[in-house]
Amino acid sequence: MAERGLQVGVIGAGAMGRGIAQVAASAGHSVLLADATAGVVTQARASIEKTLSRNVEKQRRTQAEADEVLARIVDAGDVSRGYDVFRSCGLVIEAVVERLDAKQALFTALEKVIAPDAVLGTNTSSLSVAAIAGTCANPERVIGIHFFNPAPVMPLVEIIPAITTDRGVSERITSLVASWGKTTVVATDTPGFIVNRVARPFYGESLRQLEEGIADVATIDWAMRELGGFRMGPFELMDFIGNDVNYAVTRSVFESLFNDPRYTPALTQQRLVEAGLYGRKRDRGYYDYRVGATKTEPATDEALGRQILDRTLAMLVNEAVDAVHRRVASASDIETAMTRGVNYPRGLLAWGDEIGAVNVLRRLEELQDEYGEDRYRPSVLLRRRVREQRPLLP
Repeated sequence: MAERGLQVGVIGAGAMGRGIAQVAASAGHSVLLADATAGVVTQARASIEKTLSRNVEKQRRTQAEADEVLARIVDAGDVSRGYDVFRSCGLVIEAVVERLDAKQALFTALEKVIAPDAVLGTNTSSLSVAAIAGTCANPERVIGIHFFNPAPVMPLVEIIPAITTDRGVSERITSLVASWGKTTVVATDTPGFIVNRVARPFYGESLRQLEEGIADVATIDWAMRELGGFRMGPFELMDFIGNDVNYAVTRSVFESLFNDPRYTPALTQQRLVEAGLYGRKRDRGYYDYRVGATKTEPATDEALGRQILDRTLAMLVNEAVDAVHRRVASASDIETAMTRGVNYPRGLLAWGDEIGAVNVLRRLEELQDEYGEDRYRPSVLLRRRVREQRPLLP
């Protein structure tokens, strides 16, 4: 499947879909790009052309190379009446709305026209791949291929085989995506996969500290960015991602893990979403991005900042350790996912070893004693590693 002759279909020409199309076309594949809304593919190709032009300006590729990439991305036309145009594709990736029924309906229709050995890939960020495949006649060829936004820039792709996915399909897709220049990690089909599961405390614990009045938005962001080394603070990042998107993922992980209190969504974010304050795309979120708005300044108190960082980091390390314990992925893939997928300054397991597993455990036990909440329960594996005096990263 790694040969250049493979034709790739991408359905959904929004930010993710057009990014995936650009990645596949840059790797030499002919790409059919489709969207249910008229005119969106035309807009997507214009956006890709603009991105490619910037690459030429920065001398990352020649104009001839940029023209070739764009020429390989073909508008699949009106697919409202069916998907026959994808008949020649060896791989079709969906990047449509994050709704189970929509993805199921799409794959059920697609598998009636594509070749028997063609693969169906879903770019879902948190839905069950098994559930998406569950309505297909041939679920063994359905697999999760989760890119990160912007897909041409972000190096990580999570490969998620469902319990029904054929092993050969998983191996072929992993090899193919790696040949596109991406770093691949393999995750089990569990809520949030690796990144969106392990990263939840980065947002959730920051929101909890905001709601308790420990610090304001700007101060928490300052602490995580300047003292923790994160590229963006949690509130900056939520505004960048979109509070609607971030809240939806949090809620999906929470509900899919049977309302585990560790992943409880925050009322503060729910209210922002209800008010339509999604962040940068709406000019208001945790911050006000409107022209003339007063910039919020942090309280640069290092003692307070260390308190904020230590609490959030203990939760993040615990989540990474628990992901190893629950066999979400291998320890090495979890480290890779968090550094390559969301640009954490270092792997969380290695960071936990640097802090000292015993210190992480002590902080969590203090929080659990203080709040009396299962939210702060230490992972069984964290307790075990402390007891056995073994490192968190094998």
